[in-house]
Amino acid sequence: MPGVGKTALVTRAAHRLAPDFPDGQYFVELHAHTPGQTPAEPLDVLAGLLTDLGVDPRFLPPTLEGRRDLWLDRMSCKRVLLVLDDARDHAQIEPLLPAGGRCLTLVTSRQRLTALDGAAAVPLDVLDSDTAAELFVTLARRSPADLDPAAVGTIVRLCGFLPLAIVLLAARLAQHPRWTITGLADELGLAMDRLDELQAGPRAVRATFTMSYQDLQPERQRLFRLLGLHPGPDIDIPAAAALADIDIPLARTELEALYIDHLIDETQPRRYRLHDLLREYVRVLAAAEPADTRSRAVDRLLDYYQTTAAAADRHMNRRTKSRPATTTRAGAVQAFADEADALAWMRTERDNLLACLDYTATRQAHRALDLTDRLANLLERDGTWPHAADLHQRALATAQHLGDRPGEAAALTNLGRIRELTGDHADATDLYRQALLTFREVGDRLGEANTRTNLGIVRRLTGDYADAAALHRQALQSFRSLGDRLGEANTLTNLGTVCELTGDRISARDLHHQALALHRELGNQHGQANTLGNLGNVHLLTGDPDAAVELQQQALTLFRKLGNRLGEANTLGNLGLVRQSTGDYASAADLQQQALTLFYELGNRLGQANTLDNLGLVRQSTGDYASAADLHQQALLLHRKLGNRLGEANALDNLGLVRQLSGDYTGAAELHQEALLRHRELGNQRGEAEVLNEIGDLLLKIGELPNALERFTEALAVARSIDSQLEQAHALEGAARCRVGLGDTATAITELQHAVETFRRIGAPEADVAATYLATLNHNAPPS
Repeated sequence: MPGVGKTALVTRAAHRLAPDFPDGQYFVELHAHTPGQTPAEPLDVLAGLLTDLGVDPRFLPPTLEGRRDLWLDRMSCKRVLLVLDDARDHAQIEPLLPAGGRCLTLVTSRQRLTALDGAAAVPLDVLDSDTAAELFVTLARRSPADLDPAAVGTIVRLCGFLPLAIVLLAARLAQHPRWTITGLADELGLAMDRLDELQAGPRAVRATFTMSYQDLQPERQRLFRLLGLHPGPDIDIPAAAALADIDIPLARTELEALYIDHLIDETQPRRYRLHDLLREYVRVLAAAEPADTRSRAVDRLLDYYQTTAAAADRHMNRRTKSRPATTTRAGAVQAFADEADALAWMRTERDNLLACLDYTATRQAHRALDLTDRLANLLERDGTWPHAADLHQRALATAQHLGDRPGEAAALTNLGRIRELTGDHADATDLYRQALLTFREVGDRLGEANTRTNLGIVRRLTGDYADAAALHRQALQSFRSLGDRLGEANTLTNLGTVCELTGDRISARDLHHQALALHRELGNQHGQANTLGNLGNVHLLTGDPDAAVELQQQALTLFRKLGNRLGEANTLGNLGLVRQSTGDYASAADLQQQALTLFYELGNRLGQANTLDNLGLVRQSTGDYASAADLHQQALLLHRKLGNRLGEANALDNLGLVRQLSGDYTGAAELHQEALLRHRELGNQRGEAEVLNEIGDLLLKIGELPNALERFTEALAVARSIDSQLEQAHALEGAARCRVGLGDTATAITELQHAVETFRRIGAPEADVAATYLATLNHNAPPS
């Protein structure tokens, strides 16, 4: 590109190579981009070269062909180094090339001279940061005491690491001994036009760029100027076609030409970007365009991104959206074969879409609302969630300002989903309830059904299973009446999960199978992956780890095919739990570590915290209590940073289990009690029942039978209030063991019979152990 240091490099190379070419070294300036000079003609260049070789000017052939032949003849037996600097094109340099195999020609050009036979292309990029800093410091001529590494780093970054810009700025600093490097960095950072600062005498970065721009054809100049209107970091062919209002083949041709001229870089196949300083240069050119020309071009570009994002979102969304896409004037819109294809486009264009969103936020509010909604699914999957929350909060404020009630409902829903993902269940519930009221006001039944589903998920996460089931059943009825089969499938899955958590694993399995069949009919691979994972969880809980592994592997394959890294991470964690249940602790730890790595890469701190807890459980199983405690402590701290009180309660409970296994019964009791308090504050009755049973187990272990029986009785009452059959069975079994110790075997046998029946009804593997204990009691019981 202009200013990258081609001439400096070739001059350095020529000096070092000179001893290898004893018959002469020639440096020819071809002036393709020299201000005030016309490009050199091969006829004239050959005249100078031949004269230097001793040919009498009076006897020079008059034609280009004649001079070329004479030049080739004179070079045929010589070892000569020829440097052709700043070449315009192939036609300018081909007559000048020596034919002898002992000669070497070095050519510099802003064009990619791909048609030269036998040439080895050496593309030059800008400098790396360390080399750029070294160049600046060397030319600035300042003592080490005057150097500020941070300021130098800022300067070379603002110079775009372009050698010419660095050389010019360093020369200015060298001419002003009273200037400081820090002051220069601040001045450059505040400059309205950096290119004005990057000049020294007749040499200037802007002039260098202008020479290349002036060589372009008028239509190519127009596209180059319009690139300055793009708010994002790079552009592909369809977007360029929309921006310039030209067809795809022409856009491809023009972008390739700009690439050949080194005015844009190719970052990926058929994706292009401007160097920072060239971007600044072209923005100045674009600003000179008439206002209506700029406005129409930007609108075409935004129409393209918005409409294509809506098309991609339709493939990616896990539920049917009730908010219609804003009407645009986009012409050609990309088509997507499936969800994976759509997600790949969204991820590739993520930075551009976010840049368009920021651009429209203060200029085209209605467009910004729609675009935020179209990006919600991508932001949910890939994060970061704090940034997503900021964007949805901005959309909410915009919708309220505009009085756009459907837009307000969508923003409330999207923001609620992010709060849900970060564990802020109270805020999520409040946002969903506001969304539900808004959907009712505008008569949006689909929006109501989706929001009931969201509320049901939050109620499930807080352990209020009765309310969760009621909300999902209401949503299911609505989806069926609306004919929304995707909503129906998702709700069947959610109901299945509630049944799974309450211990009704047979119903859970049936509901998940219904959901899976619907997702397959719809061709919804994401829904299939989620449901396969849920079925795998059910099979694990019912004591069938082989089936659980098979189902989780199917889910993992689908998530990877879809490029859904969040789903992949969750499934790896689930596979780890299966391996742990079978005693394969090495595989379990490896799978959890893979999941943890993915969560870190995604910036998903909730996933990190949960996986740290799961890793702690693996370490517990291997007897490495110190590591287990450390992992649970990390999870606890992370949950507290997130404000996730449910995760905090679970981590406290797991720490209590470690203390109990380590023999620290007092410490264990304190941690269990703290976890119990958190669950009660949250209204999480399932968590409350679980911890009461664990406290009962601890008290039973240390021989405090009356207190243990009291805790099991409390757990039974709570479990019955939420219809958690699994925790009911655990409480009945624990109470029976207490009663045996207290001498009430008859009551113990009755309670244990109920426990075994419940375990078997829900398909719980605990049934066998409880049944064996019951048989022992019956055998030893005195005859009635």
